[in-house]
Amino acid sequence: MADIRKVTDDFAVAPQIAPEDLAEVAALGYRLVINNRPDGETPDQPPGADMAKAAEAAGLAYVAIPVRGGPTPDQIDAMQDAVKDAKGPVFAFCRSGTRSIVTWSVGQARHGLRSRDELIELGRNAGYDLTGPLASF
Repeated sequence: MADIRKVTDDFAVAPQIAPEDLAEVAALGYRLVINNRPDGETPDQPPGADMAKAAEAAGLAYVAIPVRGGPTPDQIDAMQDAVKDAKGPVFAFCRSGTRSIVTWSVGQARHGLRSRDELIELGRNAGYDLTGPLASF
């Protein structure tokens, strides 16, 4: 299974997972999977369609919000909407987990849901440095 990094009680991120990992994600209590990785980044990456099918088979809701480089305002809003509408804890992944936590944290700051300092601390605790992405908040 992937290296799941709990950010809050309701949000976690991880590096790339495999379709067969989604049953364990569901067993851990997550209800929504957000895929922040664009298809075709690397040849060994599972296609998003395979991830969506595996999520559905595991009883998980699934949303694809592919991010290349830094997240756009639309991607940030889509992430916030997905998290807000989730019916339970959210699990997001990309190649390393960085795009997932950055997209989520910038949205949290932009929408006034958490302070910059709190987000930097949450990121640090999960193994990510968010000082750069949150510099303008």
